[in-house]
Amino acid sequence: MAADEREQSAMRVRMHDAERDGAAGDPDVEVAAIDAEVDAAIDAKTDGEVDAEVAAIERAMVALRRSAARRTLARRAERQAGAPVPGGAAFDVLDVVEAAEERGEPAGVREVADALRVDQPRASKLVAAAVQAGHLRREADQTDGRRTLLAVTPDGRELLETVHTFRRAMVARVTRDWPAADRAAFARLFTRFMDDFGAASGAPGTD
Repeated sequence: MAADEREQSAMRVRMHDAERDGAAGDPDVEVAAIDAEVDAAIDAKTDGEVDAEVAAIERAMVALRRSAARRTLARRAERQAGAPVPGGAAFDVLDVVEAAEERGEPAGVREVADALRVDQPRASKLVAAAVQAGHLRREADQTDGRRTLLAVTPDGRELLETVHTFRRAMVARVTRDWPAADRAAFARLFTRFMDDFGAASGAPGTD
């Protein structure tokens, strides 16, 4: 019997035991059963298999970063926007402030520095450039008069929406021939990976 089949059989036994004990449907029990299955599947793999999978993920991360940084993608986004689109950290500032707004959290220079993992002088320059471009505006913190917060302007939001539309179109194009189940699984696992990667690397989030 293959390792995967053995683990599936073991999971069925565990779920049967849970049902027998009246624990079926208990979220804690179900999560524990899934965790046990994952742990068993990992234990069944050889070190070489795990190393090969980790190496494949690392190569994919590098390839994704290189592809996203290519000037050809920026030019396509600019054609769609009909205007120059700031790239790199200059645009990341808008992403950070937008994400903070969506979470209902304040964002200032310090939060931008933390999210982009740069020092505050560098973050201040990036913020100043975004303000000068009309994409961000500074606002007084109503709870702390000593602090200045950042907000996305209408022009900045229009730019963000254009770039979001472009990014999503690229993802849709890449995955258009994927089975729906594969696309759903990728969305779930990639989101989980980025959440865990951000936590492990000390980033404040996946902004």
